[in-house]
Amino acid sequence: MAVLWVASAVGLLVVAPLVILLATNVIRPALECARYADDILAHGVGITVALEPVPALLVTRERVGEVTQNAVAYVGALRRLVAGAPATD
Repeated sequence: MAVLWVASAVGLLVVAPLVILLATNVIRPALECARYADDILAHGVGITVALEPVPALLVTRERVGEVTQNAVAYVGALRRLVAGAPATD
């Protein structure tokens, strides 16, 4: 009977705190990982918000092409006008 009391005391005084210590050492990094995951999620959402206007770049590229063509045509017309204008002294 005394052995049972000693084993119970050892279980309560040694094993239980050891289990709690080991559990704490496992739970603390797990909670840190959860914080990192939340941080990654928040920044991932921020990146998607920043990338929303990217499809508009296709329209911008088309418009730049149109403006370039119009500018080339304008410069060509100016060259023709200047080449055909009489010289003034």
